Amino acid sequence: FVYAGLLPFTFFQNGVNQAGLSLINQQNLLTKIYFPRLFVPTASIGAGLVDMSISFGVYAIVLASYHFAPSWGVVFVPGLILLTIMVTLGLGYTLAALTVTYRDFRYVIPFMMQIIMYASPVVFPVTLVPARYRWILALNPLTGIIDGYRSAILGQPWHLPTLGISIVSTIVLFTFGLFYFRKTERRFADIA
Repeated sequence: FVYAGLLPFTFFQNGVNQAGLSLINQQNLLTKIYFPRLFVPTASIGAGLVDMSISFGVYAIVLASYHFAPSWGVVFVPGLILLTIMVTLGLGYTLAALTVTYRDFRYVIPFMMQIIMYASPVVFPVTLVPARYRWILALNPLTGIIDGYRSAILGQPWHLPTLGISIVSTIVLFTFGLFYFRKTERRFADIA
């Protein structure tokens, strides 16, 4: 149960940490040559996908050792991975642009990841929260995504309203992150 929640969250946490610091770590590239700056935080997500695929392999071995076959809902895992990538990129783009502009912001990122972990259902089920308050929890895009992984792999019931709210908030976060990054991108070479 917990491993199914840790899979997307670990990818998200590592991806946001890498993307948020990617422009500062590559500041020599920013000032020397021109290239689309969006590639730098996006490329930092690629290594996380390799780690996630290895983690899925380990999880498959764990499930096989317990003689547990995933449910038919496993066909939805690629869509959930796409949502995880989108939420990671959305927050990663935003933090990368903020970190270039405000250098001390890089120290906030690890604390923010801890807060997001405790605000996400990584170690607890969504059903622990009363139904009338789940929409507040679902504003965190990871809530519906993590719950979706558990539903797809472990065969638990789908909470479609929670997943729907998380999909909408993921799209909003991705759009905002992309827009904010593109808006502040022209200043990066001057600031870096």
